[in-house]
Amino acid sequence: MVAAITPWNFPLHQIMLKVGAAVLAGCTVVLKPSEAAPLNAAIVGDILREIGLPAGVVNIVHGDGAGVGAPLVAHPGVDMVTFTGSRQVGEHVARAAAATIKKVALELGGKSAAIVLDDAPLEESVRGVLASCFANAGQTCAAQTRVLVPAGMQEAWQRAVVEVAAGWAPGDPRVEVTATGPLASELQRERVRAHIATAIDEGARVLTGGLDIVEPTAGGAYVQPTIFTDVTPDMRIFHEEVFGPVLTITPYATVDEAVDLANDSVYGLSGGVWSSDPRRALGIALRMRTGTVGINGAGLDVGAPFGGYKQSGVGRECGVHGFEEFLELKSVMGAAALVDDHS
Repeated sequence: MVAAITPWNFPLHQIMLKVGAAVLAGCTVVLKPSEAAPLNAAIVGDILREIGLPAGVVNIVHGDGAGVGAPLVAHPGVDMVTFTGSRQVGEHVARAAAATIKKVALELGGKSAAIVLDDAPLEESVRGVLASCFANAGQTCAAQTRVLVPAGMQEAWQRAVVEVAAGWAPGDPRVEVTATGPLASELQRERVRAHIATAIDEGARVLTGGLDIVEPTAGGAYVQPTIFTDVTPDMRIFHEEVFGPVLTITPYATVDEAVDLANDSVYGLSGGVWSSDPRRALGIALRMRTGTVGINGAGLDVGAPFGGYKQSGVGRECGVHGFEEFLELKSVMGAAALVDDHS
């Protein structure tokens, strides 16, 4: 049996990745969706019943982490736990699962870097980095939230990014042209605002956005898409996951320094490289200690394995490798004669 614990930021996507692969691999599943986004799971459950999936193959239990998640992870009848969420909760999941030596697959946080090389197209790199960082109001584990730019390009890149960021103004998500909707909750907004306040206190310079309250007519937990520059590795904003629409800009002198800055993180989930020379970009991508890298804005491919290095998790989702997470190998010796007789 697989215990699948899914997050609130991409609820349907994560439910289908975990449950779909597990069922195809022949597993039964107990799904605990996020208590902050439970309706997707309820609808999926209705669909599975309508298509005739046998009772007990997929079981959905609603509740919070303490009341449902923790007992589920510790239960001796669970053979594997697949969890997507924060690094802190992922540690608790791994510790609890270790008591009964369960297999775990963890997709955790990220503080991903985009390296802009000196031959990168300015406009394309600006738009691509912002699209990665600000999508889903920044509530994306694979968001490229740190951009590293050559010192000689810094001023031009900053002017361009402020101009393009104006198109990401918060608004009513029900309006088609809205680029940035609200965060998932008031609690999440206060967490993001606390990160912004700390960055300001530590000396990061605000290019756009900041702490001013945004109240679109639709209502909701909005923050301003925020861009900091002059961010250095000794600042918390350089290392800590914000999970909101906040981008940091750090200049570098050499390509080796850029790679070192990109790898200066306990995380290693995603990343990007921008260059007019794809071969040069590939060489840099291979030096980045991260599970996925997009060259010149290439997005995630659900047919390719997705997961992280270091404290971004263990295991992979998507593609063949994601399916194989739910398999166990078995060797049977001495059965060759039986196979021959059967044939």
